[in-house]
Amino acid sequence: MTRLNVPELAPEVYKAFIQAEQALRKGPLDGAVRELVKIRASQINGCLFCIDMHIHDALHHGETQDRIFQLPGWRESELYTDAERAALAYAEAATRQPDGVSDEVWNAVTAAYKPEEAAYLVALVAQINMWNRLGATMHTRPPKRG
Repeated sequence: MTRLNVPELAPEVYKAFIQAEQALRKGPLDGAVRELVKIRASQINGCLFCIDMHIHDALHHGETQDRIFQLPGWRESELYTDAERAALAYAEAATRQPDGVSDEVWNAVTAAYKPEEAAYLVALVAQINMWNRLGATMHTRPPKRG
Protein backbone atom coordinates (compact mmCIF):
# COMPACT_ATOMS: atom_id res chain seq x y z
CA MET A 1 0.00 0.00 0.00
CA THR A 2 1.23 3.46 -0.87
CA ARG A 3 2.30 5.40 2.22
CA LEU A 4 1.29 8.84 0.97
CA ASN A 5 -0.47 10.23 -2.08
CA VAL A 6 1.99 12.93 -3.19
CA PRO A 7 -0.07 14.07 -6.22
CA GLU A 8 -3.08 14.65 -3.98
CA LEU A 9 -1.24 16.28 -1.09
CA ALA A 10 1.29 18.36 -3.05
CA PRO A 11 -0.50 18.93 -6.38
CA GLU A 12 1.51 21.95 -7.55
CA VAL A 13 4.81 20.21 -6.94
CA TYR A 14 3.59 17.06 -8.66
CA LYS A 15 2.30 19.11 -11.60
CA ALA A 16 5.79 20.60 -12.00
CA PHE A 17 7.29 17.09 -12.01
CA ILE A 18 4.85 16.07 -14.77
CA GLN A 19 5.69 19.19 -16.79
CA ALA A 20 9.40 18.34 -16.57
CA GLU A 21 8.60 14.80 -17.71
CA GLN A 22 6.67 16.12 -20.70
CA ALA A 23 9.56 18.42 -21.65
CA LEU A 24 11.98 15.48 -21.52
CA ARG A 25 9.72 13.44 -23.82
CA LYS A 26 9.71 16.29 -26.35
CA GLY A 27 13.50 16.57 -26.23
CA PRO A 28 16.06 15.27 -28.71
CA LEU A 29 16.84 11.92 -27.06
CA ASP A 30 15.74 8.77 -28.84
CA GLY A 31 12.76 7.10 -27.18
CA ALA A 32 14.62 3.80 -26.79
CA VAL A 33 17.45 5.52 -24.93
CA ARG A 34 14.98 7.32 -22.67
CA GLU A 35 13.19 4.12 -21.68
CA LEU A 36 16.34 2.01 -21.29
CA VAL A 37 17.84 4.64 -19.00
CA LYS A 38 14.64 4.85 -16.96
CA ILE A 39 14.42 1.08 -16.60
CA ARG A 40 18.07 0.69 -15.64
CA ALA A 41 18.06 3.47 -13.02
CA SER A 42 14.82 2.09 -11.61
CA GLN A 43 16.36 -1.37 -11.35
CA ILE A 44 19.32 0.03 -9.43
CA ASN A 45 17.02 2.03 -7.14
CA GLY A 46 14.64 -0.87 -6.59
CA CYS A 47 11.56 1.10 -7.64
CA LEU A 48 9.11 -1.62 -8.63
CA PHE A 49 6.47 0.82 -9.85
CA CYS A 50 8.92 2.55 -12.21
CA ILE A 51 10.49 -0.71 -13.42
CA ASP A 52 7.06 -2.03 -14.31
CA MET A 53 5.83 1.18 -15.91
CA HIS A 54 8.91 1.80 -18.04
CA ILE A 55 9.17 -1.80 -19.24
CA HIS A 56 5.56 -1.62 -20.38
CA ASP A 57 6.18 1.79 -21.98
CA ALA A 58 9.26 0.44 -23.77
CA LEU A 59 7.38 -2.59 -25.09
CA HIS A 60 4.52 -0.36 -26.20
CA HIS A 61 6.98 1.77 -28.17
CA GLY A 62 8.56 -1.21 -29.92
CA GLU A 63 11.45 -2.16 -27.65
CA THR A 64 12.31 -5.84 -27.85
CA GLN A 65 11.97 -8.27 -24.97
CA ASP A 66 15.54 -9.49 -25.48
CA ARG A 67 16.98 -5.99 -24.97
CA ILE A 68 14.90 -5.57 -21.82
CA PHE A 69 15.87 -9.01 -20.53
CA GLN A 70 19.57 -8.28 -21.10
CA LEU A 71 19.50 -4.76 -19.67
CA PRO A 72 20.97 -5.65 -16.25
CA GLY A 73 23.95 -7.17 -18.11
CA TRP A 74 24.15 -4.56 -20.88
CA ARG A 75 27.95 -4.41 -20.72
CA GLU A 76 28.19 -8.03 -21.88
CA SER A 77 25.30 -7.84 -24.34
CA GLU A 78 25.76 -7.27 -28.06
CA LEU A 79 22.28 -5.75 -28.40
CA TYR A 80 23.08 -2.12 -27.53
CA THR A 81 24.63 0.64 -29.63
CA ASP A 82 27.65 2.64 -28.50
CA ALA A 83 25.38 5.61 -27.80
CA GLU A 84 23.05 3.46 -25.68
CA ARG A 85 26.05 2.09 -23.81
CA ALA A 86 27.29 5.61 -23.08
CA ALA A 87 23.85 6.63 -21.80
CA LEU A 88 23.54 3.50 -19.64
CA ALA A 89 27.03 3.93 -18.19
CA TYR A 90 26.21 7.54 -17.31
CA ALA A 91 22.85 6.57 -15.82
CA GLU A 92 24.42 3.87 -13.66
CA ALA A 93 27.26 6.11 -12.46
CA ALA A 94 25.01 9.08 -11.69
CA THR A 95 22.43 6.87 -9.98
CA ARG A 96 24.90 4.99 -7.80
CA GLN A 97 27.06 7.95 -6.81
CA PRO A 98 26.34 11.35 -8.37
CA ASP A 99 29.91 12.57 -8.00
CA GLY A 100 31.17 9.25 -9.37
CA VAL A 101 30.70 10.05 -13.06
CA SER A 102 34.25 9.54 -14.29
CA ASP A 103 35.86 11.48 -17.13
CA GLU A 104 35.81 8.25 -19.13
CA VAL A 105 32.04 7.88 -18.71
CA TRP A 106 31.43 11.56 -19.44
CA ASN A 107 33.70 11.55 -22.50
CA ALA A 108 31.72 8.61 -23.91
CA VAL A 109 28.52 10.64 -23.47
CA THR A 110 29.96 13.70 -25.23
CA ALA A 111 31.33 11.52 -28.03
CA ALA A 112 27.93 9.91 -28.61
CA TYR A 113 25.62 12.88 -28.07
CA LYS A 114 25.40 16.51 -29.14
CA PRO A 115 25.54 18.99 -26.23
CA GLU A 116 21.75 19.48 -26.17
CA GLU A 117 21.22 15.71 -26.14
CA ALA A 118 23.75 15.32 -23.32
CA ALA A 119 21.92 18.00 -21.34
CA TYR A 120 18.65 16.12 -21.79
CA LEU A 121 20.36 12.89 -20.72
CA VAL A 122 21.59 14.55 -17.52
CA ALA A 123 18.10 15.91 -16.83
CA LEU A 124 16.49 12.55 -17.66
CA VAL A 125 18.70 10.68 -15.20
CA ALA A 126 18.03 13.28 -12.50
CA GLN A 127 14.29 13.07 -13.19
CA ILE A 128 14.05 9.27 -13.08
CA ASN A 129 16.05 9.20 -9.86
CA MET A 130 13.56 11.69 -8.38
CA TRP A 131 10.63 9.52 -9.52
CA ASN A 132 12.35 6.45 -8.05
CA ARG A 133 12.78 8.22 -4.72
CA LEU A 134 9.06 8.99 -4.68
CA GLY A 135 7.90 5.58 -5.84
CA ALA A 136 10.23 3.42 -3.75
CA THR A 137 10.03 5.37 -0.50
CA MET A 138 6.24 5.65 -0.71
CA HIS A 139 5.95 1.91 -1.57
CA THR A 140 3.99 2.68 -4.70
CA ARG A 141 2.90 -0.57 -6.34
CA PRO A 142 2.33 -1.20 -10.02
CA PRO A 143 -1.13 -2.11 -11.23
CA LYS A 144 -2.02 -5.77 -11.09
CA ARG A 145 -2.04 -7.26 -14.56
CA GLY A 146 -3.29 -10.65 -15.76
